[in-house]
Amino acid sequence: MCNKTLITPPESKNKVNRERYGSLDGLRAYAALGIILMHVLANINVKPSENYLTESIIPFFTDFTLLFMVVSGFSLCCGYYTRIKEGTITPNAFYRKRYLRILPFFALLCLIDLAFEPNIGSLYEVFANMTLCFGLLPPDAEIHVIGVGWFLGVVFLFYMLFPFYVFMLGNKRRAWISFAIALVFVLVSFVHFGAPGRRCMVFCAPLFIAGGLAYLYSHGLADFGRRHAWLSAIGVAVVSIGFFVAREYVHDAFVNYLLELALFFAWLAYAVGSKDKVLNNCVAKYLSGISMEIYLSHMLVYRAVEKLHIESRITQHDLLYIVISLLTIAGVICFAHVVKYKVLQPVVKRLER
Repeated sequence: MCNKTLITPPESKNKVNRERYGSLDGLRAYAALGIILMHVLANINVKPSENYLTESIIPFFTDFTLLFMVVSGFSLCCGYYTRIKEGTITPNAFYRKRYLRILPFFALLCLIDLAFEPNIGSLYEVFANMTLCFGLLPPDAEIHVIGVGWFLGVVFLFYMLFPFYVFMLGNKRRAWISFAIALVFVLVSFVHFGAPGRRCMVFCAPLFIAGGLAYLYSHGLADFGRRHAWLSAIGVAVVSIGFFVAREYVHDAFVNYLLELALFFAWLAYAVGSKDKVLNNCVAKYLSGISMEIYLSHMLVYRAVEKLHIESRITQHDLLYIVISLLTIAGVICFAHVVKYKVLQPVVKRLER
């Protein structure tokens, strides 16, 4: 969920040539909204009517966290691949910026959660959360304070490993070898060690590496997308439809993993070369800027909406789901905007000086 969209080409040495890939904003924005719809559906007491949308499409949105990993792998390379590789940024500058970007908002959410449920267990979990290093805990270590923050733990672990990640992507040949080895490691984990789950870095590594591969080929992807916009759109539509058809018949966990990885890579590759208004517009750009905040705080806002007991006023189940979803989305956008830009941004700016 990194907000960097300025691309420093892999070939850049001394002269920095940057280009903005605005369609990445659309991926982040729609993924964040999709996760809200999924969590509302999973938590609402009165379920909407059963159909393909509520039984297959919206539940699938839970895997948008994996899409975020692919996009994060690409985005972090945009800002730091060349600088890490050439040694033009210090560890202090790199990690300080990561902490300042993430910790203030996340820490505030943790303290709010602790205030509502003050107990010693929650206090321990708040401490773990505020280190941002809780991704080092065993995957089965459940943290209930800001439970959706598990994703942040994985992403920050990726930040911790980023210099090694740059080494693995040192050139295209090594990047493909690293990607293949990472996939074999996932397969071995499924077969021998038990399904690792998305909180395990072994499971997530190919997703981050796939984003890095897209970065290494960003010039070619962008050029193809701009020259052949309709062909790119048709191609990604075929891949997307093929995925949703295939997943109805494929029940092997590793094969499903590969299918999702291919789908999310196709979406990212399309976004790199796309200029369409669906992904690249001012609303998507705005929502992308607060996508991390939306993701982290949406369950807090949903619980507040839940207290309104709207189900006592709206008896039609489908309409109830729509209204609660819209209220949650509107509420979390307002909350994220005010806290990020009005409350925390002045503080962070002072700390950055």
